[in-house]
Amino acid sequence: MRVPAYSPYAVAEHTIALMLALNRKVHRAYNRVREGNFALDGFVGFDMHGKTVGIIGTGKIGAVVAQILTGFGCPILAFDPFPNATCRSLGVRYVELNELLAQSDIISLHCPLTPENKYIVSDAAIARMKNGVMLINTSRGALLDTVAIIEGLKSGKIGYLGLDVYEEEEEIFFEDRSGLILSDDVFARLLTFPNVIITGHQAFFTREALLNIAATTIDNITKFENNQPLEKLAD
Repeated sequence: MRVPAYSPYAVAEHTIALMLALNRKVHRAYNRVREGNFALDGFVGFDMHGKTVGIIGTGKIGAVVAQILTGFGCPILAFDPFPNATCRSLGVRYVELNELLAQSDIISLHCPLTPENKYIVSDAAIARMKNGVMLINTSRGALLDTVAIIEGLKSGKIGYLGLDVYEEEEEIFFEDRSGLILSDDVFARLLTFPNVIITGHQAFFTREALLNIAATTIDNITKFENNQPLEKLAD
């Protein structure tokens, strides 16, 4: 049994962590200070307050992201075929996808992968975005056309990229490959950009989420053993 609703807070908070780390260059500052270099060159960030954030997908996780960003003072646009009442109560404005792409300073994806939205972030979508846009994906890797993303990074159209997922992650993530040659050339190219942060599908990885996963799994096993219906949790 799948356990899709273990902790929307875990993924949402990791999403915000990627935004803040990219904006304030935390990954680069950490390495620089460890080397005894306290220069601030290249570390200028921006105030999150007042920046427009576009959220694609406003289910449980997207709604929590919207709640957090509302506290930051960010105007929020959303695209979802099924608007969320909680988001609307926060002042989130639902718009068409093209409007979201064109108006957002930061774009964060929180939708399931379907045949209809595979590569929802394509060459054409990137062309509609603001120059220097921040793009975050903690949802599903194939929502992004990675080759198009690389071109966007090279041109400067994409100014910041935060990923916790990758389309071909099954061949890479969840194992220690530090002593091996990385054979995925596309992924290797992503790692060369200083304005990219990639984490290995760890957004869900909190104590609370793991406890919820374990409890739901045990409950499902017990119900199965007792010939009881298994309760499917909605995304």
